[in-house]
Amino acid sequence: VPTELIQRTSFNADFNREAYTKDIMAVLDRHKIDLVAMAGFMTILSAAIFNRYRGKIINTHPSLLPDFKGENAVQQALDAGVEVTGCTIHEATAELDNGPILAQVEVPVKTGDTLETLWERIKETERVIYPETLRKLMQGGDRP
Repeated sequence: VPTELIQRTSFNADFNREAYTKDIMAVLDRHKIDLVAMAGFMTILSAAIFNRYRGKIINTHPSLLPDFKGENAVQQALDAGVEVTGCTIHEATAELDNGPILAQVEVPVKTGDTLETLWERIKETERVIYPETLRKLMQGGDRP
């Protein structure tokens, strides 16, 4: 699998989201990418990429969306005292964690769970559901 690293050089206020997104789009264009699978990316890209690759960027998120959006979803679930959270595979859009849901699997919140223990169980689920969902999409599976 051909790879290219588009290094993010800043995680501070000077981060140029537009330029970074443009660099990513240039690589995707050059390789004629049909499907983008984001996982653990933790960078919000500008709307331009979601407009150009509409329906082709897939993301995983550690909650049962639409509940608990954003980077602290697992802690939000613990703080809310829910009995069940989970993993969602969704189409990435310009609006954070808001694209059409492709798949979800519930993960129970156990007594005594910490951020680390719950997040690890969610990741174990993600490692199964994400490849399954991507495989279905690549084989022409239906979208919701």
